Amino acid sequence: MSPDRKSPPDTMNLRLLLPTEVLLEQPVSKIVAEAENGEFCLLPRHIDFVAALVPGVLSFYTEEGEEHFAAVDRGILVKCGRDVSISTPQGVTGTDITELQALIEERFLELDEHERKARSALARLEAGALRRFLDLKEEFHG
Repeated sequence: MSPDRKSPPDTMNLRLLLPTEVLLEQPVSKIVAEAENGEFCLLPRHIDFVAALVPGVLSFYTEEGEEHFAAVDRGILVKCGRDVSISTPQGVTGTDITELQALIEERFLELDEHERKARSALARLEAGALRRFLDLKEEFHG
Protein backbone atom coordinates (compact mmCIF):
# COMPACT_ATOMS: atom_id res chain seq x y z
CA MET A 1 0.00 0.00 0.00
CA SER A 2 1.38 3.40 -0.85
CA PRO A 3 2.41 5.65 2.06
CA ASP A 4 -0.08 8.36 1.11
CA ARG A 5 -3.03 5.95 1.33
CA LYS A 6 -4.21 5.28 4.90
CA SER A 7 -5.70 1.94 5.89
CA PRO A 8 -9.04 1.81 7.67
CA PRO A 9 -8.67 1.64 11.47
CA ASP A 10 -9.50 -2.07 11.63
CA THR A 11 -7.01 -3.25 9.00
CA MET A 12 -3.29 -3.79 8.64
CA ASN A 13 -1.13 -3.43 5.54
CA LEU A 14 0.30 -6.89 4.79
CA ARG A 15 3.36 -7.22 2.56
CA LEU A 16 4.80 -10.63 1.69
CA LEU A 17 8.33 -10.14 0.40
CA LEU A 18 10.43 -12.64 -1.57
CA PRO A 19 14.07 -12.02 -2.50
CA THR A 20 13.12 -10.98 -6.03
CA GLU A 21 9.58 -9.61 -5.74
CA VAL A 22 6.71 -8.39 -3.61
CA LEU A 23 4.41 -11.43 -3.67
CA LEU A 24 1.49 -9.79 -1.90
CA GLU A 25 0.53 -6.32 -0.72
CA GLN A 26 -2.98 -5.71 0.57
CA PRO A 27 -5.05 -4.55 3.55
CA VAL A 28 -6.04 -7.36 5.93
CA SER A 29 -8.05 -7.52 9.14
CA LYS A 30 -6.32 -10.52 10.75
CA ILE A 31 -3.20 -12.69 10.30
CA VAL A 32 -2.62 -16.15 11.75
CA ALA A 33 0.91 -17.54 11.45
CA GLU A 34 3.23 -20.02 13.14
CA ALA A 35 6.52 -19.14 14.80
CA GLU A 36 9.10 -21.41 16.36
CA ASN A 37 7.24 -21.25 19.69
CA GLY A 38 3.74 -21.84 18.28
CA GLU A 39 0.85 -20.32 16.39
CA PHE A 40 -0.22 -16.71 16.95
CA CYS A 41 -2.79 -14.23 15.71
CA LEU A 42 -2.22 -10.56 14.85
CA LEU A 43 -4.96 -7.96 14.88
CA PRO A 44 -4.63 -4.28 13.89
CA ARG A 45 -4.45 -2.94 17.45
CA HIS A 46 -1.87 -5.42 18.73
CA ILE A 47 1.50 -4.12 19.87
CA ASP A 48 4.51 -4.12 17.57
CA PHE A 49 5.83 -7.63 17.13
CA VAL A 50 8.66 -9.64 15.56
CA ALA A 51 8.64 -13.41 15.00
CA ALA A 52 10.76 -16.03 13.24
CA LEU A 53 8.32 -18.06 11.15
CA VAL A 54 8.59 -21.79 10.51
CA PRO A 55 7.75 -23.40 7.16
CA GLY A 56 3.99 -23.58 6.93
CA VAL A 57 0.75 -21.99 5.86
CA LEU A 58 -0.32 -18.64 7.26
CA SER A 59 -3.82 -17.33 6.86
CA PHE A 60 -5.00 -13.79 6.48
CA TYR A 61 -8.42 -12.23 6.24
CA THR A 62 -9.40 -9.51 3.79
CA GLU A 63 -11.39 -6.45 4.78
CA GLU A 64 -14.50 -8.34 3.62
CA GLY A 65 -13.69 -11.28 5.95
CA GLU A 66 -12.54 -13.70 3.23
CA GLU A 67 -9.82 -16.11 4.34
CA HIS A 68 -6.76 -16.47 2.11
CA PHE A 69 -3.55 -18.44 2.58
CA ALA A 70 0.16 -18.14 1.89
CA ALA A 71 2.74 -20.88 2.16
CA VAL A 72 6.10 -19.65 3.45
CA ASP A 73 9.47 -21.33 3.75
CA ARG A 74 10.62 -19.87 7.05
CA GLY A 75 10.92 -16.14 7.33
CA ILE A 76 10.67 -13.10 9.54
CA LEU A 77 7.43 -11.30 10.37
CA VAL A 78 7.62 -7.70 11.59
CA LYS A 79 4.56 -5.76 12.77
CA CYS A 80 5.18 -2.04 13.18
CA GLY A 81 2.05 -0.02 13.74
CA ARG A 82 -0.40 -1.12 11.08
CA ASP A 83 2.32 -2.38 8.72
CA VAL A 84 3.09 -6.11 8.71
CA SER A 85 5.98 -7.30 6.56
CA ILE A 86 6.90 -10.91 6.05
CA SER A 87 10.22 -11.69 4.41
CA THR A 88 10.71 -15.27 3.23
CA PRO A 89 13.02 -17.02 0.76
CA GLN A 90 10.09 -18.84 -0.90
CA GLY A 91 6.36 -18.24 -0.81
CA VAL A 92 3.16 -18.76 -2.71
CA THR A 93 -0.40 -17.53 -2.13
CA GLY A 94 -3.69 -19.26 -2.76
CA THR A 95 -7.18 -20.03 -1.56
CA ASP A 96 -6.87 -23.85 -1.38
CA ILE A 97 -5.17 -24.81 1.89
CA THR A 98 -4.83 -28.49 0.87
CA GLU A 99 -2.89 -27.53 -2.25
CA LEU A 100 -0.60 -25.20 -0.29
CA GLN A 101 0.00 -27.82 2.42
CA ALA A 102 1.01 -30.34 -0.24
CA LEU A 103 3.36 -27.78 -1.75
CA ILE A 104 5.01 -27.22 1.63
CA GLU A 105 5.50 -30.94 2.19
CA GLU A 106 6.91 -31.33 -1.31
CA ARG A 107 9.19 -28.28 -1.49
CA PHE A 108 9.70 -26.37 1.72
CA LEU A 109 10.22 -29.18 4.25
CA GLU A 110 12.60 -31.26 2.15
CA LEU A 111 16.04 -31.14 3.70
CA ASP A 112 19.08 -32.27 1.83
CA GLU A 113 21.16 -35.08 3.32
CA HIS A 114 23.87 -32.72 4.54
CA GLU A 115 21.41 -30.61 6.53
CA ARG A 116 19.81 -33.73 8.07
CA LYS A 117 23.20 -34.99 9.18
CA ALA A 118 24.12 -31.59 10.61
CA ARG A 119 20.87 -31.41 12.57
CA SER A 120 21.38 -34.92 13.89
CA ALA A 121 24.93 -34.14 14.97
CA LEU A 122 23.78 -30.94 16.66
CA ALA A 123 21.07 -32.82 18.56
CA ARG A 124 23.65 -35.34 19.79
CA LEU A 125 25.95 -32.51 20.90
CA GLU A 126 23.11 -30.76 22.74
CA ALA A 127 22.08 -33.99 24.48
CA GLY A 128 25.69 -34.67 25.48
CA ALA A 129 26.10 -31.15 26.86
CA LEU A 130 22.91 -31.47 28.90
CA ARG A 131 24.04 -34.81 30.31
CA ARG A 132 27.39 -33.29 31.28
CA PHE A 133 25.68 -30.35 33.03
CA LEU A 134 23.55 -32.80 35.00
CA ASP A 135 26.68 -34.78 35.93
CA LEU A 136 28.40 -31.58 37.09
CA LYS A 137 25.36 -30.58 39.12
CA GLU A 138 25.39 -33.94 40.89
CA GLU A 139 29.14 -33.68 41.57
CA PHE A 140 28.82 -30.25 43.22
CA HIS A 141 25.45 -30.60 44.91
CA GLY A 142 25.62 -34.25 45.92
